Amino acid sequence: MKLHFLGGARQVTGSQYYVEADGVRLLVDCGMHQERAYLARNWEKSTLPLRNLDAVLLTHAHVDHCGLAPKLVREGYRGPIIATSASADLAGVVLRDAAEIQAEDAAFKQKRHRKEGRHDATPVKPLFTLGDVERTLPLLQAAPYDRPVKINGHVQAVFHDAGHILGSAMIELRVTANGQPRSIVFTGDLGQIDRPIVRNPAMITRADYVVMESTYGDRHHENHGTVESQLEQVITETIGRGGKIIVPIFAIERAQELIYYLGRLLEAKRIPQVQVFLDSPMAAQVNDIFGRHRECFDEEAAEMVAAHGSLLRFPSLHVVRTVQESMNINGLAGPAIIMATSGMCTAGRIKHHLAHHIGDPASTILFVGYQSEGTLGRQILDGNPEVRIHGISRLVRAQVRQIQGISGHADREGLLKWLGYFQQPPRHLFVTHGEPQASLALADDIRRQLGWNVSVPEYRETAQLDLPEAS
Repeated sequence: MKLHFLGGARQVTGSQYYVEADGVRLLVDCGMHQERAYLARNWEKSTLPLRNLDAVLLTHAHVDHCGLAPKLVREGYRGPIIATSASADLAGVVLRDAAEIQAEDAAFKQKRHRKEGRHDATPVKPLFTLGDVERTLPLLQAAPYDRPVKINGHVQAVFHDAGHILGSAMIELRVTANGQPRSIVFTGDLGQIDRPIVRNPAMITRADYVVMESTYGDRHHENHGTVESQLEQVITETIGRGGKIIVPIFAIERAQELIYYLGRLLEAKRIPQVQVFLDSPMAAQVNDIFGRHRECFDEEAAEMVAAHGSLLRFPSLHVVRTVQESMNINGLAGPAIIMATSGMCTAGRIKHHLAHHIGDPASTILFVGYQSEGTLGRQILDGNPEVRIHGISRLVRAQVRQIQGISGHADREGLLKWLGYFQQPPRHLFVTHGEPQASLALADDIRRQLGWNVSVPEYRETAQLDLPEAS
């Protein structure tokens, strides 16, 4: 059995793992690379035998885990793409949005090139189109949680709740060879315990091999007060200055969590009445999907829906859908909260809002999610005095703040605690989906505290995993 690390190896995005097991070929995740240093990898033609792949399995619907599916289909893949029911619904929204953003960004860059007189520049083309997406969506198949999905006669996949976003899953592959079982668990993105709306991650007690994320593998989610108290302080201070709060959001989960928290703060009168704009047609669609998948809610969220009818509405919330509506926001006077995608400021409407407000000392750029190395969001968060947006260098005069404790990822202690439920060590643990220092630090902690066999694979590394031999 072979395991190929085609993404998410010593990087935070681009998760993609190719498994060859006793004649079966599977791809676990097919994510888009988002760090600037690795963007070229998105454009490389796949070297996989796409027409002979048995299945693609998705841990969840974030673009860094599913975003290259239309490209694979364009290059020849025609098999099933299996995910939980909620992830399948979300993937349709995510992939359409990704195609639209690429088309918009390509058109914007071409317009800029013409304006700059760069007539000899290579035409900018999107990575994939809406047509590619529409050919991909019929391949999506919904899988239940905790019940084996048959891939063939001797390989099954089981989706366990990962507690990261709506529909997120850890994928357990069960391979039977010569009458004996082997199992590999891919954690995908492992969530924190006691996050709002979604259930806690499932605890797994045994596996022969584990492929584990390490986004926060070298960090502890410090207690800076509750998320609501941090939001209250930032919003109150910024409104007091007459500024706007610009929030780069991920359209799935983070947007819904923020709406949930803001609604509670406004209802309790802990922040002034303020206009809140959700500037993301994608996030609006995701809100609707949340309403259809209440089976994924935790007990508290289910009780709130039963009592109030919805988690994701309040009177001053405005859902922005059209480009013109988005442009109009920046002409409004007075304080406001503007939430827009993308979460790492790599594309989309957030870049336009940043261009308008990043030079305003009264305003605040508020980060509520992880910012990968090399992204515009990371540059701003790291304190760069000047950043480049839409080809223009802009001084950072706005306040820059980050909410702690709102991450959808388990931290170092949470990851080690999850491993502590194993009744016996796996044969090997592979640490992935983290910046090198985070992955290496977590691997060292696991060796020191648990004594397990652990490694941090390189990009395109192949691991040989043993299968039972015939007796």
